[in-house]
This record gives sequence, C-alpha cells and structure tokens, in this order.
Amino acid sequence: MRNHRPLCSLEFFPPKTAEGIAKLRAARREFAKLAPAFCSVTYGAGGSTREGTLATVLEIRAEGMEGAPHVSCIGSTRQGIRDVLAEYRGHGIRHVIALRGDLPSGSADVGDFRYANELVRFIRDESGDWFHIDVAAYPEFHPQSRHPQDDIASFERKIAAGADSAITQYFFNADAYWHFVDACASRGIDVPIVPGIMPISSFTKLARFSDACGAEIPRWIRRRLEGFGDDVASIRAFGLDVVTRMCASLLERGAPGLHFYTLNQSALTATIWRGLGLDAVATVDKAREVAGK
Repeated sequence: MRNHRPLCSLEFFPPKTAEGIAKLRAARREFAKLAPAFCSVTYGAGGSTREGTLATVLEIRAEGMEGAPHVSCIGSTRQGIRDVLAEYRGHGIRHVIALRGDLPSGSADVGDFRYANELVRFIRDESGDWFHIDVAAYPEFHPQSRHPQDDIASFERKIAAGADSAITQYFFNADAYWHFVDACASRGIDVPIVPGIMPISSFTKLARFSDACGAEIPRWIRRRLEGFGDDVASIRAFGLDVVTRMCASLLERGAPGLHFYTLNQSALTATIWRGLGLDAVATVDKAREVAGK
C-alpha cells in the first residue's frame, strides 16, 4: 500500500423522507470516522433535488467533511445554472461535480445545454477558478456513445473546457479502466481519473443499475451472483471479496483514489475501506497534520 493517502471519496443522494434523512445521518456518522476526501451529493433530473442537494451538502460540512454538490444541465437554463452556482458560492462551496444529467420524466425540452462540456465551460466563464470541477468518465463507454473514439473525444472536450479531474462510472473489469486511462494519456489528457466503485449488496439491484447505465457485469461474476439465489449473506460476502480485491489492485497500479457509490448505506463501503487499510492511512495523515500545527 502507498505511503501517501489516495483520494478516496463517497457519493450520497438527497433523501426524500424523514426516515431516509435519519438513515443517511447515521451512515455519515460511520463514514466520518474514515475521513473521506469529500462527499458528493447527487442532483436530480432537471434540478429536481436542488434544495435537498444543498441541504445535504451543508449538513455534511457541519459534520466536518467536505461536501461537493452535483450540477446537471439537461433541462436547465443558463440563468437557472447561474443561480445555482451563485447559491453554492454564497455558501463557500468550492467543489462541484458537473454532469449532463437526464431530462425530467415526461419532458422534451433539453434546455440551454446539450452536453457536459458546455456546462463546464459555462461554470468556468461564470466563476473563474472558484470551483474545482469534477466530470464523469466512462471506461466501458457511455450507453449513448456510437463509437469508442467518440466517447474519448467527448471526455477530452470536458477537460479542454476546464474540468480539473474525473470520476468514472462504476465497473468490475479493471482492464477497462486502464485502457481508458491509457487512451486519455495518448491524447495528452493528464488529469486524475478516479475509479468509481459500486459495492454489491443485491444482484437484482446491481443488474438493474448496470443495465440502465451501461456498466458491464462480467459473466463470471453474474453467474456466481445468480447462483446464490436469495442468499443475501453469500451475495454480500462474495461481493466484498471481489470489489475489495479489485480496489486493492487499482491502488497498487497507481489509481489516484476511489469514489464509492454508497447508495446512502455505510456497512459495505466501510468494510471495503477498512479492508484496504484506508482508515489507517487517514489516521496517519491526521496525526501528521496535528503534529505540523
């Protein structure tokens, strides 16, 4: 394991019920012990969770962690995004995740932006260097991409527009990630590209998510998960082993960090995090910080 701390972070979504809010607060209490680099919070289609996104980010900051809200542009106007950015700046937020996003259900109006690179350029034009901007990357290619080269070119446009770093869609084939990183390097793209990680808690949910976002479940993993049937304990044990081994391999080969899609639950992510020794690295870093004061 490295002697410096990889950039490991978490993703949450804004809860819609009082029970969901309480559960996420409890999960964050566990995550705070791990000292993540930051916690991102998703932004619903067309800005449908705008208030919940900001409220969750502000709670995260009050708990001593950095909060990074998502901003998605499809279905939004330039003035609407301008207002969101001004609101974030007013709260001293310095980190955003800029995404194209999805249209709200039943809507046909794409708004003033078509692609994420347009949003990134708009943020830079409006806010200069105020925000650190993360964008999405797709090692197994965006489900709407016609050709792999189109996908790489799309990513390159986001970086050229002013993005600082990227977080990938989750994957279970590490080779896909390294092929993507190498393809980017061949084009002179040298920003950090952080692997997105999805803990496995349910085969049914994983298959549904993966079909929707284009993430491949390798045949050997799919067949093993199918073979467990309704045995939740075996699914989770197998998933923990597969995902932890993949994460360890990614870090050993030089990935700049890991970004966990937590689904607002702490148990599996925290187990993987500790299994990788990331909590111990965080403790050493904190001690060094205190000693340096």
